[in-house]
Amino acid sequence: MTEDQIRKILEEYKAGGISSDEALQRLEVLPFEDLGFANIDHHRSLRQGFPEVIFGSGKTVEQVGRIVESMYKQEHNILVTRSNPSHFERVKQIAPEAEFHEGARAIAIIKDRKIQGKGTVMVVSAGTSDMPVAEEAVVTLKVMGNHVDALYDVGVSGLHRLLGRRERLTKARVLIVVAGMEGALPSVVGGLVSVPVIAVPTSIGYGASFNGMAALLSMLNSCASNVTVVNIDNGYGAAVVASLINRQ
Repeated sequence: MTEDQIRKILEEYKAGGISSDEALQRLEVLPFEDLGFANIDHHRSLRQGFPEVIFGSGKTVEQVGRIVESMYKQEHNILVTRSNPSHFERVKQIAPEAEFHEGARAIAIIKDRKIQGKGTVMVVSAGTSDMPVAEEAVVTLKVMGNHVDALYDVGVSGLHRLLGRRERLTKARVLIVVAGMEGALPSVVGGLVSVPVIAVPTSIGYGASFNGMAALLSMLNSCASNVTVVNIDNGYGAAVVASLINRQ
């Protein structure tokens, strides 16, 4: 439940439009709702400015359905990450407007299309194989109310592909750079722009990449001072941080 929703309930009560019992009934899900297997944090929008996100991996179809059903009563956007087509079929029964983003493995229900960010967040990926993580970031950014630009397959093995789009890079207020293998791209991008760069290592690469550990360590040791790093394959986490920066 958002701050605006709570304010509206209080104003309706003050104006005599609803009774105290009706107001309490609308507020009763605060701060959380116990479903038995999950506690839905309806209070998160009020505390953090964005609602709880459902991590679909490891959850049954029915569990995802019940969580979405609980959250759908509120007037905010809903995002299910690491989801699958079976999850989507169930969610579609609850929310016909739900969209499944196959590349990102994410389900999005958009109720509020208001732009919250002050500028554009750009998502850059080194290779095509990094796109699922990049797409997770893109979908999350859109659900959280940002203008988004995306630039894919511009890794350091063909640096001219990136340098030819330098003007687009400099227009972004925040950048998310996704890369596997040796993870060099965020340092390169960081040296070209004057804004925060959030680096996302991916688990893409051959044996010595150690499922993303090589890229993670490379990014943590970046000599570009405007680069910070999130966990391996965490496109969602990068997008949340970028959204918060973009709102300031």
